Amino acid sequence: MKEKNCLIFGGSGQIGRNLIRKLTKNNFKVTVVTRNIHQKSYIIKTQANAGYIDIVEANIFEENKIRNLFKNTDICINLIGILFEKNKGNSFKNIHSLFPSILSKLCKEYNVRQFIHISSLGIHEATDSNYAISKLEGESNIQKNFPIATILRPSIVYSIDDNFTTNFMTLLKRLPVFPLYYKGETKFMPIHCSDLTDIIYHVISNNINSKIIECVGPEEISFRKILENLLDLMGKRRLLFPLPLGVASISAKILQLFPQPLLTEDQLKLLKYDNILSGKYKSNFDIGVPSKRYFNEEVKKYCYMWKDGGEFSTDKYKFEK
Repeated sequence: MKEKNCLIFGGSGQIGRNLIRKLTKNNFKVTVVTRNIHQKSYIIKTQANAGYIDIVEANIFEENKIRNLFKNTDICINLIGILFEKNKGNSFKNIHSLFPSILSKLCKEYNVRQFIHISSLGIHEATDSNYAISKLEGESNIQKNFPIATILRPSIVYSIDDNFTTNFMTLLKRLPVFPLYYKGETKFMPIHCSDLTDIIYHVISNNINSKIIECVGPEEISFRKILENLLDLMGKRRLLFPLPLGVASISAKILQLFPQPLLTEDQLKLLKYDNILSGKYKSNFDIGVPSKRYFNEEVKKYCYMWKDGGEFSTDKYKFEK
């Protein structure tokens, strides 16, 4: 197989690290762009053998600087996304709408063979969420600038490196009572990070273009059931308390003031909508890449870190009073 050059934005996250390992094992030369090489490079450079990975420090909005990276690029992959806004620079509009537009224009200008963009599932319904609106604008900009781009819409992505299961297990370990928003009825189809990278690799290997693909795991789980599963895996009992919407809104206003907010008003709006297949687009199952990893089986591999006794916990079914 001829070596191909792949340019990745957002390579230091859980998806990026898994994807780098998969691509470089299959003879891809990877260039990863990061905003802080001193903080991120020590993680990124361990994901591949020497010679297969280059790390470039750049402000992603410095178009003239990142332009040079497209000259020898066959495939561009955008993994960058945020769950909450930190400041004017890190706004939903800048990260989810403006930046993908810049990338798609450069892909067209330099005749890049493939552009793969990671969006999000369920954004069509969440019309009152700034997050969802910015994601849809980004998709629209991409399709206008580079029509052959492939857009992947994953449900919740989880793994040992995520900010989803790990944060919830930390909170469930510390809090005797945990709030349920919208009675915990919101449905998800969580997809393991490795399954998602398998989908991305399949899209690249089979030259799939001009599609929106919804990426989901093999099971549909409610928010309440996710929490109950995590508690069971941790060997703990907690009171899951349905929170009235008015109280939930007030708590979101307070929690979003923290540097790393547990919940924002915008995220509360997103929780109204199910995060499952819409039926309007093809899924990873339709293109021949069914998800193989089940939520409980995968979380069981790392949940010991939240058990009393950690890895050496001997009684998996001992519950706290």
